[in-house]
Amino acid sequence: MNKIAVDTNILLYALDDFYPEKQIISIEIIADNPSFCSQSLSEFTNVCLRRWRFSKVKVAQIIKTYLQQCTYVPVTEAMMLKAIEIMTIYDFQLFDSVIIASALETGCTIFYSEDMSDGQIIEQQLKIINPFKA
Repeated sequence: MNKIAVDTNILLYALDDFYPEKQIISIEIIADNPSFCSQSLSEFTNVCLRRWRFSKVKVAQIIKTYLQQCTYVPVTEAMMLKAIEIMTIYDFQLFDSVIIASALETGCTIFYSEDMSDGQIIEQQLKIINPFKA
């Protein structure tokens, strides 16, 4: 069985009624206990508080739910060093590289993201899949 990780956009779409098709797919992915890292959690929180104007109480409740339903991965120094390597080799932004490094570190083979290159394989281990691609 493949171990999966998710990008921040999957966590966000699970809450987004404006895109019901993406919401359903994201909820199904989250039901499979994916991993996500502290970088994704920071990005998620920022969108919820600043763009969507959720209350801090609501965001806290959602985070607690995600922590119960998913595998949380704190970013370590080793992951940051790996992220720098990924950034230079694959030409990703640092923040995306941190998220990818955490997925690699936890042994994931599938990384769901709408924002990265669908089908790209990182380090012969992690395949990026856009779950919303028709």
